[in-house]
Amino acid sequence: MLYLLKKYYPVRNVLFVLGEGLLIFLSINLVYILFTGWDIYRIDCCLYAARAFLVTVVFQACLYFFDLYDLSVINTSLAEWFSRIVQAFSVGCIVLAFFYYFIPEVVISTSVFWTSYVVICLGIVLWRLLYFRILNKRLFSVPVVVLGTGKLATDIAREIEDKKDSGYKISAFVGSQSLAYNPNNAPLLTDFSQLLEYCQASNVERIIVALDDRRGAMPVSDLLKCKLQGIEIDEGVTFYEAITGKIMVEKVTPGWLIFSEGFRSGRIRLGLKRMMDFIFSVSGLVVSLPVTLPTALCIKLESPGPVFYRQERVGERGKTFAVIKFRSMRQDAEKHGAVWAMENDPRVTRIGGFIRKTRIDEIPQMWNVLKGEMSFVGPRPERPVFVEQLTEKIPYYSLRHSVKPGITGWAQVCYPYGASEEDALRKLEYDLYYIKNMSIFIDLLIVFRTVKTILFRKGSR
Repeated sequence: MLYLLKKYYPVRNVLFVLGEGLLIFLSINLVYILFTGWDIYRIDCCLYAARAFLVTVVFQACLYFFDLYDLSVINTSLAEWFSRIVQAFSVGCIVLAFFYYFIPEVVISTSVFWTSYVVICLGIVLWRLLYFRILNKRLFSVPVVVLGTGKLATDIAREIEDKKDSGYKISAFVGSQSLAYNPNNAPLLTDFSQLLEYCQASNVERIIVALDDRRGAMPVSDLLKCKLQGIEIDEGVTFYEAITGKIMVEKVTPGWLIFSEGFRSGRIRLGLKRMMDFIFSVSGLVVSLPVTLPTALCIKLESPGPVFYRQERVGERGKTFAVIKFRSMRQDAEKHGAVWAMENDPRVTRIGGFIRKTRIDEIPQMWNVLKGEMSFVGPRPERPVFVEQLTEKIPYYSLRHSVKPGITGWAQVCYPYGASEEDALRKLEYDLYYIKNMSIFIDLLIVFRTVKTILFRKGSR
């Protein structure tokens, strides 16, 4: 489980979340000891621990849904930051009230709970101040050398610099040309023979090969010497994938796709995915009835036309199918032909705007999942007319159709809504990452992040 977390989140982020959970858990138990005394506490320590664990899980879930574990944004003011923590914990208190009503055995006494609340808030603020100072100073980051000074090297450098929680810092670049991007003025080594000596002197543990054109430019013998001395050598596109959660489509070669790890879909994995699709879809259709029935009535009353909208989309292996959605536009929205969706689209009705923002319009697609035309998680299905255009202009675009399309996907939770050829390219980078690393764990992760996306109305149009 820890390995899977580390695969999709930087190690230091995983440790940060686990450390914060431990801080909440220990704070409650220490307050218990303070109020009851050690002799009484140890008699029912398992019960006290269970109560503390419930509070820890609820509070950390609320911190997550309030984006307080988005460690890519660390320059928020202390006042705003503390305010968001209090808001998250306020929601957590409401959630705990429901647990306490139905399971009285887990209730924490008022004095212990509110004392713990104050201790937890102060502890988290101090913990985060320390952690963010570490990120800003890039303490304990792994020094890396980037071999290359072109576009690929620049893109990798930007990601390392922008993602302060990546766990890496650039120690030097290696190349014969000037750098287009070097915010920290890392030294430029022009003599490849100095590579091993520099790595040993600077305690460099990793070299990233980010050459735009390797023909005649790869210092094979020098890299081999470094490899034999225990220095890890990473291929640039693979390293970029690991720290960004997407595949750099413009730099990927057919050979990389063929020989890289991933792109596996065994029978057991597909069987488990189909089982998960069935459970989620049946549960979703039943649970959503109190929402879908009034929605259907509102759509019918607001504008003439059918409640549901069927549209041809491209599915697995290029086969087309009719996707089912609640109608969110006027009936004559595409009388002049298919066009990309746009922000503040005038074709969208009032109820249509609401159900798009809340993703209610996507609920009927669960019927497509039950029929086996779609999966709950996968690349979003596109219309044939757009697929034809994008396949001609974007490399590897057709690979999206090697798996079933989904109601939600990695691109939907990682990339803001977009409806253009450039957006299609950016989303393809995430879709290929999903196809390459497809697993039940990442499906559950996407579903969990989709819930947060819906609650905070991100990425809808």
